[in-house]
Amino acid sequence: MLREDAIRTPHPSRLSPRHPRRAEILSAHDAAVAAGVPTYRDPVSGLAVFTAAQLIARGTCCSSGCRHCPYVTG
Repeated sequence: MLREDAIRTPHPSRLSPRHPRRAEILSAHDAAVAAGVPTYRDPVSGLAVFTAAQLIARGTCCSSGCRHCPYVTG
């Protein structure tokens, strides 16, 4: 089941509201979603991160701990 706010907001267990670079991370995510690309480069680690839109298109949770997993509810 998808979270209602899955595209806009990562679950707090995946990206803390207090993360010092949260705004920068969310900006990179939002730009990728707006551009229709499946990933963005994490400004902290430099790794590729799937967007929530891509994970929704996948259709199920892969249990890999994705930052923008739209299926995390607990």
